[in-house]
Amino acid sequence: MRRRLQLRHLEELLVRGLMLTSMLLVAGSLGSILWTVLVRGLPALTWSMLTQPPGGGYYLGNQGGILNAILGSLFLALGGSLLGLVLSLPLVLILENWHRHSAWGRFVRLSLDVLWGIPSIVYGAFAFSLMLAAGLRASLLGGMLVLALVELPIMARTMDEVLRLLPADLEQAALALGASRWQTALGVILRQAQPGMVTALLLAFGRGIGDAASVLFTAGYTDHLPTSLLRPVASLPLAVFFQLGTPYPQVQQRAYASALVLTLLVLAVSLGSRWVSARLGRHVIR
Repeated sequence: MRRRLQLRHLEELLVRGLMLTSMLLVAGSLGSILWTVLVRGLPALTWSMLTQPPGGGYYLGNQGGILNAILGSLFLALGGSLLGLVLSLPLVLILENWHRHSAWGRFVRLSLDVLWGIPSIVYGAFAFSLMLAAGLRASLLGGMLVLALVELPIMARTMDEVLRLLPADLEQAALALGASRWQTALGVILRQAQPGMVTALLLAFGRGIGDAASVLFTAGYTDHLPTSLLRPVASLPLAVFFQLGTPYPQVQQRAYASALVLTLLVLAVSLGSRWVSARLGRHVIR
């Protein structure tokens, strides 16, 4: 009996050690990334860099900024997230209310898991081949569409798990009162799942704003501010890539400043998702 207790104690210590090691690795990785972009990017981060588009010879070290990339990333991520929400929300409601335990529902969830694991550059290459076949050029609309595909499995699977965690009594009570399945889905289930839905949307937005591979083929890049859905648009990840590719130290330092801006945007989205989830979760039935 004593030996068995000792083994359990050793197992508990081992698991605690692994958890602590994992926490330190994650925190250390995040801290090293933030420290690198802060130390290298903060000296080059100026107000003019945030409020001006690139000027002539910007990539040679002349004056200008990354306003085009900031606006382009926001437009791309916002449009892709809204399109992804329009596609994923009906899919999730249908899965939850009509195919929760069916073979078709399991197949759709498996397909979404596979889509989630596909690298974003594969989405970009796929969308680029379709654009070539249709005779379209790289544009803001093309970037939004491919980001919607990238974010669709993220939003759909996250929302699906949120809905499956809701108490089954809510749906049964609504149906017992005479509500239809659609009325139950929109008026009861969706209302109770608001915090998780908003969190899924904001997390997908954070993924979209930081994606570079998919928009490289579909959105292109330009030094001009975004003015049309059918014209190329810049993005912050590609701005970092192109600036780091120059041999000029001043421009490379601007690349770290751009990375700092992108990191702060993603951090703000993550903190915002937690704040919104906490605010909306006050009246959720547990």
